[in-house]
Amino acid sequence: MWGNAFLLSVLYLLTGIVVESVRRRYHKPFFERLSMALDSLPARALELVRAMEPLREAYFSGRITDLGVRVVFGLVTVAVIFLLAVVVGAIMAVLRWALMRATRGGHGSPRG
Repeated sequence: MWGNAFLLSVLYLLTGIVVESVRRRYHKPFFERLSMALDSLPARALELVRAMEPLREAYFSGRITDLGVRVVFGLVTVAVIFLLAVVVGAIMAVLRWALMRATRGGHGSPRG
């Protein structure tokens, strides 16, 4: 579970680095849309915890740079991926436990 979450995080961040690098070099609408699509996950997560507006204000007032916003978005993305992996892992563990309990309880030999 942790390995998959780490791998997904690394792939997401590497994709973001490549897309951002290409977007800055070639100013094509496709790369702009792709960059915005990658940014939507951390932006929505930050909006959910009401942290997007303070980040936006800090960016527009010059207290945080483009690189700072990218670092925040990257960290939030990694946190979201790990949180999703933990939740899915916990659900699978509960389902496995329930299945094991049901199969052991239903097919046991009669006592008495």
